[in-house]
Amino acid sequence: MSGNIKLLSDTLAAAKAEGRSALIAYLPAGFPTVDGGIEAAKAVFDGGADVVEVGLPHSDPVLDGPVIQTADDIALRGGVKIADVMRTVREAHQATGKPVLVMTYWNPIDRYGIERFTAELAEAGGAGCILPDLPVQESAVWREHADKHGLATVFVVAPSSKDARLAEITAAGSGFVYAASLMGVTGTRASVGEQAQDLVRRTKATTGLPVCVGLGVSNAEQAAEVARFADGVIVGSAFVKLLLAADGDLAAGLAGVRSLAGELAEGVRKRS
Repeated sequence: MSGNIKLLSDTLAAAKAEGRSALIAYLPAGFPTVDGGIEAAKAVFDGGADVVEVGLPHSDPVLDGPVIQTADDIALRGGVKIADVMRTVREAHQATGKPVLVMTYWNPIDRYGIERFTAELAEAGGAGCILPDLPVQESAVWREHADKHGLATVFVVAPSSKDARLAEITAAGSGFVYAASLMGVTGTRASVGEQAQDLVRRTKATTGLPVCVGLGVSNAEQAAEVARFADGVIVGSAFVKLLLAADGDLAAGLAGVRSLAGELAEGVRKRS
């Protein structure tokens, strides 16, 4: 069975055709529970997200700040498994018909087996994987299997990336390019900054792939700011914060993330 890279590409292209950025939401699988995480993914889609990234919880999430680390810890203590990640992808996609990716560090895939992981992700209806710590020069085997199964390989670029390195990364990637707006870890911030705009400009000079910006966006105003220059706006910690703040009241948490997704969806359409 083939994965949904075409659905991802078509979704990003449709947003561009509407003259706006796409809204991409990140949520960890298994948080606050496996079922709760599935409902949260559906809720952000209901609110207006175009794409959802499902995080595969990891004990050492080097790119993630304290909010997502806390959620990952809750998911891991709850016993979340890769099978639960695949179930989250499957149910979120089947319920909405929209593209769902997995964001994961490399070690879990390496231990699980590349062929097994890509085959199961495609079977679940997944659109691809974001791999923040897989070096491009070591990614050939992964990309071979991802291509075979119709899955996007999304790499992360950072403000520190030199132009030659950007060209190397974007040439190997597919689906879109994840542009980290600043050096550091995930988390909400008062300002996204000019670094992101410069990084998007330099990245776009190397590729025709959409360039989507993450790290730091938490409200409609910031989403509108980033939407002026990026093809997609990625938001994660702000959603996770709402689920944490709900403190076990899943209905309240779902209402919060659905509402925030609606505000952000309006933001990416304003392009202030």
